[in-house]
Amino acid sequence: MTSAAVEILGLGLGILGWVGVILACGLPMWQVSAFIDVNIVVAQTIWEGLWMNCVVQSTGQMQCKVYDSILALPPEVQAGRALTVIVALLGLVALMVTVVGAQCTNCIRPGKMKSRIVIAGGAIYILCGILVLIPLCWFANIVISDFYDPTVPSSRKREMGAALYIGWAATALLLFGGCLICCCSCSQRDENSFPLKYSAPRRPTSNGEYDKKNYV
Repeated sequence: MTSAAVEILGLGLGILGWVGVILACGLPMWQVSAFIDVNIVVAQTIWEGLWMNCVVQSTGQMQCKVYDSILALPPEVQAGRALTVIVALLGLVALMVTVVGAQCTNCIRPGKMKSRIVIAGGAIYILCGILVLIPLCWFANIVISDFYDPTVPSSRKREMGAALYIGWAATALLLFGGCLICCCSCSQRDENSFPLKYSAPRRPTSNGEYDKKNYV
């Protein structure tokens, strides 16, 4: 597989990861109701996300409410909002930077600068994966800790929702895609940094000495 194809593959994975982060950010299923012990009534399910919470009835009806106050939110929700929004913006920047420096585009002449721009785009994708991993692991740690904490009532226990798993999958895509872009660009730059040198064969002149014009 050529370096250009690997670069396009990394860019595609990065775009998928970026879209996955946006999807996970908007979904209200970061933590859902846990039906354990006496809390086995399944008439309704509670979803809690970064922007709203929803109550889903067994009949299929769903009621959602956006959080009223930002300052009254738990710190993990505030951090999750900030980091996911930052990642969504950085993902757009990474897409533009990578496309500008990609081998399949002619925005910049081929050379070291073009490779450096692509490496910068891949590094931004890796940064996005690291940043979005923080709220995901934070939420998962809180959910697991509360689930096994005997002092937390059963009605308050939660389980990890689908948004967390989508976010982890998006993180893997961002990290893998960014690494592919960076590695491909580094190898391409190494190939261009060693030009082929040609040296003409030395031929003796009539007086038995080598002609200096044969040296390159």
